[in-house]
Amino acid sequence: MIKTSKRARKWVLTGLTLSLLIPTLAACSTSKGKDADVKRTLRIGTMYGTKQDDSWFRQQFTDIFEITHDSNIEIEIVPAIDYSEQQFEDQSKQQEQPDPLEKVKAIMTGTNPVDVMIFDLGMLGQLVNENLLKQLDPLLKEDKIDVNDFVPTVIEGIKDQGNNFIYGLTPTFTPAALFYNKTLFTKQGVEFPKDGMSWDDVFNLAKRMKSGSGKDSVFGFTFNQWGAGDNFWDVQNFAAPLQLKMFDAKGETMTVNTPQWEAVWKSVTDLYKDHVTPHQEDMQAMYEEPAKDSIRNPFQGQLFLNNKVAMTIGNYDMINQIQQLNDNADKLKINKLDWDVVTVPFHPGHEGIGGNIYLNNLAGINANAANPDDAWEFVKFMNGKEWAKLKSRSTYEMSARKEFVKVREGMSYNLNAFMTMKPAPLLQSSAAEQKLYREKPNLDKVTELGSRAYSDVIQGKKSVKEALAQWETKGNDLLQKIKANPKGPIDGIFDDVYGGGGGISIDKQAVMEAAGEG
Repeated sequence: MIKTSKRARKWVLTGLTLSLLIPTLAACSTSKGKDADVKRTLRIGTMYGTKQDDSWFRQQFTDIFEITHDSNIEIEIVPAIDYSEQQFEDQSKQQEQPDPLEKVKAIMTGTNPVDVMIFDLGMLGQLVNENLLKQLDPLLKEDKIDVNDFVPTVIEGIKDQGNNFIYGLTPTFTPAALFYNKTLFTKQGVEFPKDGMSWDDVFNLAKRMKSGSGKDSVFGFTFNQWGAGDNFWDVQNFAAPLQLKMFDAKGETMTVNTPQWEAVWKSVTDLYKDHVTPHQEDMQAMYEEPAKDSIRNPFQGQLFLNNKVAMTIGNYDMINQIQQLNDNADKLKINKLDWDVVTVPFHPGHEGIGGNIYLNNLAGINANAANPDDAWEFVKFMNGKEWAKLKSRSTYEMSARKEFVKVREGMSYNLNAFMTMKPAPLLQSSAAEQKLYREKPNLDKVTELGSRAYSDVIQGKKSVKEALAQWETKGNDLLQKIKANPKGPIDGIFDDVYGGGGGISIDKQAVMEAAGEG
């Protein structure tokens, strides 16, 4: 879900922008092979929304298309999951969350299917496996649209989910890179990071960059710009390219007590134990540090921005914060950040694959579309040069077209670091895994068991090997309970396993929103 405030911040289209763009886009005003006097409806499906208010979506995607194209095309927005309907559910009962795939399939099939579907990368592979999308490669070839004009990581990420074919396109994407503090590296006499480093290379650099103690501590690395080194979600994100499985294909037997899992957990927890990554008390000390001359530092809780961390993984929009900080450094009475970026590290054997790359707002044509011609005209326009030029003004996402990807004015950094690495394979990426989780939604509880086992390692209660063995044992017990009750409540499981302890939060959405991604 995208918060309304962020939507407004990112995508407000002013009257001036429209007036400037309309003459440029007017050449696209007709759909080929269509009678200009015939009224047509183009139905566009969205993952989420409300039938009562689709103004945000229209503002982002369809307003300019309607102005610049055939006036006989009427656009209808159809949300697969309607937020407003949840307001009228019986709140006294536990509500089962809707299955996104089933909801999307419902509006893509039947007597009045949508013509275009807007979705994220996590849905692309599922729709392809269900044969619900029209392959775009022939249409791109026919209209002489060169996919080499798009950023490689975007096309490769799309092809990976489409069996090496293109079934959707997006005008923007959210990449990540390894940000590093040049001042700290120079002071420590350590060479700067470079593109194409492995995780071992980065962790070794991080250990060399750890210095000081207490309030004078400088840490070598964090997995994100916000948190300490004890977040289980960071472990999952770090391990994503390896595609390690928690259980077998039937969801009946755990598969975590292995040397591969042990190596992943040990790599991350050793950084924490050696204080190469910060602890919660380090973060708390930053928040409690008194303001200088009563001047509030809005970046106080972010160690990297305060010259306390040598390297961190950050999304593209982190540049906004760096720019704000440096523009106001004198007012805040802090040093400006001297920084640059390199590619996200890779795991040996998985060169060229990184995590933290988000392809949202993909547009595809429904294989069952009643109006495929107008559907292609819309998808083509949404991913065309004129639209890309407009979207390139965003400071939160990058244009998917290479010619509009530029270094910010007045800044200098390694732009290619954001465009090189392929997205990591998605968790639950195969059709079989997706089907298994739909049939057994309680499988999500296995991850919570892992979070609590990981917490035991962080707190020094167990070794990595002991924690994984316990996760395996208790997980197998849970999987048998899930087999007997795939969707219903399984009471007392965490009390039985870990005495009701809290564990470490693995709320992905909370982490992403805190990092500005959600």
